[in-house]
Amino acid sequence: MKLMLIANDPEVAQYAVQSGVDRVFVDLERNGKVERQGHLDTVISSHSFEDAYKVKKSIADAQMLIRLNPFHDNTKDEVERALDAGADILMIPMFYGREEVEQFCAYVNGRCDVIPLVETAQAMVRLDGIAEVEGITEIYFGLNDLHLALKLDFMFEILSGGLVDYMAGIVKLRGLRFGFGGISRFGSGIVSGELVLGEHARLGSESVILSRAFHGNAKNLQELIANVDLEKEIRQLRLLRRKLIERSPEETEKGRLLFKSKVEEFVKSRRDLVRR
Repeated sequence: MKLMLIANDPEVAQYAVQSGVDRVFVDLERNGKVERQGHLDTVISSHSFEDAYKVKKSIADAQMLIRLNPFHDNTKDEVERALDAGADILMIPMFYGREEVEQFCAYVNGRCDVIPLVETAQAMVRLDGIAEVEGITEIYFGLNDLHLALKLDFMFEILSGGLVDYMAGIVKLRGLRFGFGGISRFGSGIVSGELVLGEHARLGSESVILSRAFHGNAKNLQELIANVDLEKEIRQLRLLRRKLIERSPEETEKGRLLFKSKVEEFVKSRRDLVRR
């Protein structure tokens, strides 16, 4: 499983890779993000192309993923700048159909891997055609924006309700890898990282974004080291994933039902709070 950490500090990026992170995620998405997520407790990054240059120099032997803006008039220029910065993977967010992904892949023209980020209702419905686009290397399901698009109360309802199962089935039929959402440290998060990892193992997911719990909101390397033993956390995650993959069908289903019940419990408590 490819573990991704969002970072724009070269020292943090280097330390993350040394600790077992596979991909450093530089987030350049700006357009429309505050409007969509500004009211939520989510991270809205302020990364830059200059950060990307510095990060890549610090992690020469690891992959750098850059998420660009949703498709717009200057997407071609953004693609060129990202490739010049050394991007190994480019991610296109908030698209609505096959045409945007095809044009994005045409701009890339095989010079790096491409991951479409499925996070609109339209993209989910049109996923079968999107997965056929030449140049895609894997697909990622963005649960946060997708749950907003579907007017759900909690992003993990998409997972507990079977929609990720549906999307994963389409992608696997095309022979593509996929990942989804974010994962918290074990023992933390609204739904524990252990249960979320169980769902990744059940579905055959091959990538995940490590949540901010893995860096403790650190602003620099010193704070990160003080807040979290990152190497230990990653080692525990990989060890548990191996065990989860080896579960019996009965154990896997038990884990799915427990995850589903925890999601439903949180949604109910949230609705009860709103009614008060």
